[in-house]
Amino acid sequence: MKNAAVARYQNHFQSPSPRAIALFLAAVMFIAICALPAISMFGVSLTGPDGGLSIDNYRRLLTERRQHQLLLNSVLLGAGASIFATMIGAPLGLLLARVHLRGKAWRRLALVVPLITPPYVLALAWTWMAGSFAYSLTGAIVVLGVSFYPLAMLAAEAAARRVDAGLEEAALLVAAPRRVFAKITLPLIAPAVAAAALVIFALAISEFGVPGLLRVNVFTTEVFTAFAALYDFGAATALSLPLLVATMMAAIAARLLIGEQMLTGRRGSRVGLSLNFGGWQAASVALSLAVIALCVVLPVGVIAREAGGIRLIASSIKESSDAIINSFALAGAGATLAVALAVFIGYWRARMRTRWGALVDLALIALFAVPGTVTGIGLIGLWNHADWRGEIYASPLIIVIAYVSRFAPVAALLLAASVRQIPVAFEEAAVIAGASWLRTFGRIVLPQMFAGISAAWVISFIFAIGEIGATALVAPPGESTLPVRVYTLVANTPASNLAALALAQVIIVFLPLALLALFVRRSEGAK
Repeated sequence: MKNAAVARYQNHFQSPSPRAIALFLAAVMFIAICALPAISMFGVSLTGPDGGLSIDNYRRLLTERRQHQLLLNSVLLGAGASIFATMIGAPLGLLLARVHLRGKAWRRLALVVPLITPPYVLALAWTWMAGSFAYSLTGAIVVLGVSFYPLAMLAAEAAARRVDAGLEEAALLVAAPRRVFAKITLPLIAPAVAAAALVIFALAISEFGVPGLLRVNVFTTEVFTAFAALYDFGAATALSLPLLVATMMAAIAARLLIGEQMLTGRRGSRVGLSLNFGGWQAASVALSLAVIALCVVLPVGVIAREAGGIRLIASSIKESSDAIINSFALAGAGATLAVALAVFIGYWRARMRTRWGALVDLALIALFAVPGTVTGIGLIGLWNHADWRGEIYASPLIIVIAYVSRFAPVAALLLAASVRQIPVAFEEAAVIAGASWLRTFGRIVLPQMFAGISAAWVISFIFAIGEIGATALVAPPGESTLPVRVYTLVANTPASNLAALALAQVIIVFLPLALLALFVRRSEGAK
């Protein structure tokens, strides 16, 4: 009887079904939107002036000294920002998870402010604070490290909360708390921290706004110059190859070190080892306050000082109201569509039973690491045709497509980790009971993915509302977002106007998240 039920479950997934159709359509859409722009551009990069096969664009990468320096700068930027962000964020996340602090919810919200602040805004603040020192590779590393440390913090906190308390409690019977922390807790949260560091590395080396503003020569700025100034599609695309190679090497190294756990996790029934012994509590208070002061209060304070009075801020918001509305509407639509597509791709990746799963993870990471400038060039090549120019390329829809192309891969990785935490036995039981896959997916899988879906949407929205590289290239005439408007005004606009717009963007993104945090806190308190 049991074997017959299991066979029924397996046949349900092997035969053509709504599940197979839904996943197939999602895969086709994912390839068309996320992979095809990059694939098409790499095809162009292998084409010579006469239309034949040529590797001249890639030969220059190996022979020109300038390309070697660009590669070194890009790798140093990504590695430096990743290390700096992890050094700040991982200890904070661990302390937030394991130390009892007053006002922890608001402390966490304050620490997340740099993540919801577009990196180019922090770069502007850095130029006003540090002057000429800001225009350097070190300045770019500091800015991106500060921008992305909340990712390491949130990953470390979530991992520390998922550690099975039983393991730590059993170890405490025979070992001191410090030894349990070093031998049990830290190794268990290391995979999540390494995964966050890898994401930060990919974000940093594909970042265009910060190196562009701080005049640091890296491959992303060179890609933009090759296309915008020289209109050389092939050279622009070839310049992104070293970034993808560097990201893939980092991903492979991380996988060899920590294995399959890099993108997975388990639910813990309760929090185990509490770090309230020794001076942990005092250290956590001091560290969190120091980071808030240096990474949040100081840059926001500098921006507010440069912005001047409320009248100037209000005037700047009014003048850029169309760009602000566009930013929210397009980022919201892009995040929603990216997550809707990523739900199916993440589910497929989590449930696939094949040895090729590691390659799928690497492919998703590689797509995420494609610079926004290359994505934008690829979208122009694909959609700038008379058949659909008016409906897509010359409309705001092209910006939404750019957001989906950029951020659906990372959303899929996040949601794959979320699906892995849902026991397959739940779906098996539903199928054996006679429920269709659509009903099982809608009633069992999606509700348990709600937290992961919410997190993926928020992250995609934050990334989209600060995106510059692809948006600056594909935005139709008359259509602009706030990041593109600020970036284009840098050269010929007073600092006070730039600061007012930058501060406005921080405020209008922060307030909804603060209200959401307040709502969640009250909801939890009412239970």
